[in-house]
Amino acid sequence: MVRLIGGACLIVLMASGLFGQSAQPPRAFEVASVKPHDGPLHTMRGFSSSGTRLTLEGDLPVYLIMEAYNLKIYQVSFAVPEPERIYYDIFARAEGDGVPSRSEFRQMLQALLADRFKLKVHRETKEMPVYALLVGKNGPKFKESASDAVSAGRGGPNGRNQYIARTKATMEDLAQDIGNSFLVDRPVLDKTGLTGTYGYRIEATPQAWIDNNPELSDIGVFAAVQEQLGLKLEPQKAAVEILVVDHIEKPTQN
Repeated sequence: MVRLIGGACLIVLMASGLFGQSAQPPRAFEVASVKPHDGPLHTMRGFSSSGTRLTLEGDLPVYLIMEAYNLKIYQVSFAVPEPERIYYDIFARAEGDGVPSRSEFRQMLQALLADRFKLKVHRETKEMPVYALLVGKNGPKFKESASDAVSAGRGGPNGRNQYIARTKATMEDLAQDIGNSFLVDRPVLDKTGLTGTYGYRIEATPQAWIDNNPELSDIGVFAAVQEQLGLKLEPQKAAVEILVVDHIEKPTQN
């Protein structure tokens, strides 16, 4: 409630107002089925959601942890023996009517893992190998976005390659794009010193595909970063936040 006293504005916080409100409890799954994957593994790390329903198919426990906490494989460490390589399917429905975001589904999945897998974790900072994204000797080959530029992005497959194009993004976005689409063995950290927003396009063959079955037409990401963007990827070491698994069990029955 707002009152005017002597021309001044006095804000009165009622018991039912800001200080009287209790924190909204986190959303949870109303029902959830967790079971070992039945039959041939046709789908691995399958994620789909429809309304309040979430489906995860063909997930090892470590993959479920990665999804729940939005992590890469190198960010999960086990202080206990790793679980058996059993693939699980999860079918769950969130309480309430509103459609949860993926972030909300992840929070609910964290609670599910704690309840059904007895998962206990903590965070640490660990020095590990990374790729530093740096400016090449001849400078970047892309331009800063116009002040009125609209942020937009697209990407997808082009033969064996993947491409990513953005109209207005930071170098941290670019580092994330490179790590998500082309490299999976270690983080990519922005160390370019470029603080603006930029338009860029990069196309390369994911390194895992080159390692498994190289072809003459492949475009390695290291060459692509240098030739297409005027940047470079340099192996370094840096402190990276990781999630340490302190305890995990086979899931309880449905």
